[in-house]
Amino acid sequence: MKLGFNEATCMKKSNVMRDLELCEKYGYDYIELRLDMIKDYLEDHSIEDLKEFFKAGHLKPFALNSIENINFCNKRQWNELIDLFTFGCKVACHIGNPYIVVVPTVTSEVSNKNEEEVFIDSVNVLNKLADIAEKYNVKLAFEPIGDKKWVCNSIRQAYEIVKLVNRDSVGLVVDCINVYLHDKCADIEYLRKIPLDKIFVFHINDCENLPLGILDHCNRLFPGDGCIPIKEITDILKEKGYDKIASLELFRPEYWNMEPEDVIRIGAEKTKQYL
Repeated sequence: MKLGFNEATCMKKSNVMRDLELCEKYGYDYIELRLDMIKDYLEDHSIEDLKEFFKAGHLKPFALNSIENINFCNKRQWNELIDLFTFGCKVACHIGNPYIVVVPTVTSEVSNKNEEEVFIDSVNVLNKLADIAEKYNVKLAFEPIGDKKWVCNSIRQAYEIVKLVNRDSVGLVVDCINVYLHDKCADIEYLRKIPLDKIFVFHINDCENLPLGILDHCNRLFPGDGCIPIKEITDILKEKGYDKIASLELFRPEYWNMEPEDVIRIGAEKTKQYL
């Protein structure tokens, strides 16, 4: 697997240019850029500047993060989502970034939707987004979020959706904490059932040993510092032949307050043991 970095990990004290330089310095292979941070970057730089950085160095772009709350949108929400998504597709196409991460909805208004409703809506939305993305040679990486507040919260549910969509341009994100949040990795063996060509992105992280219902994304830790069976997850992926990104994605306030260079350096050291 290749060493990756997701900009959410240092987003409170860093920026695109700093992340790029530090990831290059510490030997990362890929970076997942955040759309909001790209917009900030473009206030003082151009897309051509970004393209030239990747052309000149070892680091390459992989998956833009992220288009969120894609399910059950009203007209205004959908129009705003499409505007952001199209912006992301144009950026991705220009810099040679192959994937955009898309995330199911978490709102109190739709949390009571049943699985059939979520299934129908997700298939419809992913097809509409893929119609746009394919014009830019971009693929969609659909990420189930393990907490049950999200309308799609298991690898099994997400794969069944992606399977019915049945497009080469639509696959999955496998995220360690999301696998763990869904009944503490109760469906980890389901990873073996997912075809290799449908696993687009892998997010690597650990977490504190807290009860489900209390555990949240702010409790993420560096790989190896918590209770997630990361080796078991990575071993399954390796057995399948997965050799793409293992992207460090952390949302921990403690890490946000650290110097980005320290987080990126430690993150590389902690992650490499699993590659």
